[in-house]
Formats: sequence, C-alpha cells, structure tokens
Amino acid sequence: MRLDRYDTKILQILSTQGRITKSHLAEAINLSISPCWERVKRLEEAGIIEGYGAKINPHFLNKKTPVLVEVTLGKHDAASFQRFEEAMQACPDVADCFATGGGIDYILRVMVQDIDQYQRLIDSWLISDLCIERYYTYIVTKTIKHQGDELEIDENLLR
Repeated sequence: MRLDRYDTKILQILSTQGRITKSHLAEAINLSISPCWERVKRLEEAGIIEGYGAKINPHFLNKKTPVLVEVTLGKHDAASFQRFEEAMQACPDVADCFATGGGIDYILRVMVQDIDQYQRLIDSWLISDLCIERYYTYIVTKTIKHQGDELEIDENLLR
C-alpha cells in the first residue's frame, strides 16, 4: 500500500491523539470529513492502524524501579543467543532487550519493585543456563527524557 502525505499526517496525528474527533482530524490535514474518514478506514483495513488506546503512566499504577543492565555472554553461538533471547522474551520484568554490537551483547531495561527483586532475578539468571559471563547494573535515579514509542514516518513510504 502506498502512503501519501495525507496518510502519513493522519498516522502522525493519531499516534499521539488517538481520541481526536473526525472533524478535528480532517481540519488538521486539510481535507473534508468524508475523504479523511475513508482514509482512516483504509489504513485500519490494511493493518497499518492496529488499534487505539490510552497511554497510561505506569508510575501511577505500579511504582517500579527501572534498572539498566549490560550483559555479555560467555558463548557466542546461535544456540546461546537464542536461549538468552527466549528467556528475556518470557520474563515479565524485562521491559526492553536490545542486542547490540561492540563489546556488549545486550542492553536490558528491567522494571522491578525494588533492588532485592532485581538481585533475585539476576541470581536466577546466573544459576540458569543462559551463559551470562558478565553483567553491569545501572540503577535509574531520575528520568530526564522518555519519548516512548512515538511514530516516525519513513519518507521512502511516500514514493
């Protein structure tokens, strides 16, 4: 599906203002309501718009401590990487897991109730067969900037 400038503007607006009215969305992209809404329906049917939801501040619901962790594995074979990645996917405390190039294999963002819970989690990883050779822990003391998953449109989609 080819996206034009109206489609990309619709996606950008809806990614941050999911509750915008039809009329305000149409006005924002400089189209009348019917053609604008037809575009939204087409984007939904194509699976580009997967749904709408509220962005909830997790600190109000569940106070958790973010911990950043650098992990280096002792073995660098496909089976070791797969085993580690599957364990991270299955762990509800791991919010993000990034495979990286350079001297570190992975960077994790772990969300825990407290440091004791984090240490118990690390201990369980170390006694399991995840091949963790070395890890470094960084306790987040203050969030300076957090963008979340904001939508950025690839200009190549417009061609």
